[in-house]
Amino acid sequence: MEDFAFHRPGSVADAQEALRGMEDSKFMAGGQSLIPLMKLDMAAPGAVVSLTGLSELKGIEQQDGSLVIGAGMTHSEVAESDVVGNAIPALAALAGSIGDPQVRNRGTLGGSVAHADPAADYPAALVALGATVVTDRREIAAEDFFQGMFKTPLEADEVITSVRFPVPDSAAYSKFANPASKYAIAGVMVARNGTDVKVAVTGAGTGVFRATAFEEALAGDFSAAALDGASISADGLVSDTDASAKYRAHLVGVMARRAVEACG
Repeated sequence: MEDFAFHRPGSVADAQEALRGMEDSKFMAGGQSLIPLMKLDMAAPGAVVSLTGLSELKGIEQQDGSLVIGAGMTHSEVAESDVVGNAIPALAALAGSIGDPQVRNRGTLGGSVAHADPAADYPAALVALGATVVTDRREIAAEDFFQGMFKTPLEADEVITSVRFPVPDSAAYSKFANPASKYAIAGVMVARNGTDVKVAVTGAGTGVFRATAFEEALAGDFSAAALDGASISADGLVSDTDASAKYRAHLVGVMARRAVEACG
């Protein structure tokens, strides 16, 4: 790991000022993505500006039928929140399934969303629930936010401040996880609002995507049986040491059925 300067400002504005004043600098939320990359010399920023612990990025509350979660909330805080558990139990369960206790106690919602790892859990929740990513300067719909592997529309000095999740009638998340990292080899979030159903997939492709064939099948009959004739193509899915594209396509179907059953 190369030497780097470390800054821990007291506000979002101070963090942005620090970032703009240094070349090759990066924000760090929980550090659960950036630090491993730095240890492997896959990232070597000259300076790291920490967003950890900023009060502006904390908080969980319900507002006008939506659940608003501060970007600085850790996975453990989301998982253990009574507000989240009562409003969107599937989101609390998803947060509790991320990594291990060390990762959950350091990693943050905003950091995970900004990193846009194609195997991360949160992207499936944001897309299926129709969430909005709120930054210091704009609001971005989840489906416009995730643009591929590690790719988002965030500007270099832009900070996610919160994520707003509409509360669904029901939702559930099911994933087939890597046994070591707990990253999703295939994860599926299903969310239902009346007859409107969204099915979002993570881990299987180069980024989160919606399984429209499953959505169409479930719109008329919200049951696991309705998915018996539905499938997704393996074309464009990831093949690696964890699973082939064909197996991932199969897993997506299995996880989708489990999620539908869990919705009740």
